[in-house]
Amino acid sequence: MHTMWKGSISFGLVNIPIKLHTATEDKDIKLRTLHNKCHAPIKYEKICTACEEEVKPEDIIKAYEYTKGKFVVLDQEELENLRKENEDKAVEIIDFVKIEEIDPIYFNRSYYMSPNEGGSKAYSLLRKALQESQKVGLAKIIIRSKEQMAVIRVYENTLVMETIHFPDEVRSAGDVPNVPSDDKVTEKELVTAIMLIDQLTTEFEPAKYTDEYRTALLELIESKRTGQETVTPAAAKETTSNVTDLMAALQASIDRTKPSKETAVKKGTAGKKETIAKKPAAPRKKAAPKVKKEA
Repeated sequence: MHTMWKGSISFGLVNIPIKLHTATEDKDIKLRTLHNKCHAPIKYEKICTACEEEVKPEDIIKAYEYTKGKFVVLDQEELENLRKENEDKAVEIIDFVKIEEIDPIYFNRSYYMSPNEGGSKAYSLLRKALQESQKVGLAKIIIRSKEQMAVIRVYENTLVMETIHFPDEVRSAGDVPNVPSDDKVTEKELVTAIMLIDQLTTEFEPAKYTDEYRTALLELIESKRTGQETVTPAAAKETTSNVTDLMAALQASIDRTKPSKETAVKKGTAGKKETIAKKPAAPRKKAAPKVKKEA
């Protein structure tokens, strides 16, 4: 199981080196968006709203918009230092409470906790203490550059950390529109409703609940795949705008011309030989007459 965080949990003078592992996984079926015309995947590029140019990752900075159109730029080094400063701290359990006192609306994500080197005994101690006291621990932790409240509890003999929302992150239920303030129901209606609830009441068995939509969607995809109802994107257009493509084109051109040059050389040599053979022999020059010197 992948480790996504390392640190330590402490309560009182007890320190427990631990690792966090994601306890749940998102099994949503990811559907790609294609161009209806050619069935090629659609790219989503980062475009500057002023320059209308594509922005590279190294040219992107982070900032906080404190009012419309005005930003405070935050340097990446500043953010990194702030994150490390808080992540390096041990996570301290600040309170112990009963889990029934925490409304489920506060819960966010679940993480399994495993003991790191040398932490097995302290891990077992905290687990046993939580089980015997029937309490959960409340702590603060920074995960992915965000400080979060967390509940530490026992689940199937394993310590689990549940991140929970801060109170100001939970919207007020009073802001929900059209909620009736008074119960305008008759006694007979209430008795009937409670009777129905009693008839449908059972023990919670997680295994009997499945994602029927995801199952049906997978079956539809598989039936289309086996029935050859598939599409293939059109080939992307080749571009020769970059240096690599240009050099490749030049090299290919050179390679294509090599055989032609060799053939031309052979043809030229053969032509020369034929010309030499057919050329008539030059006439011999007559020797000049000897002139006697007079005494």
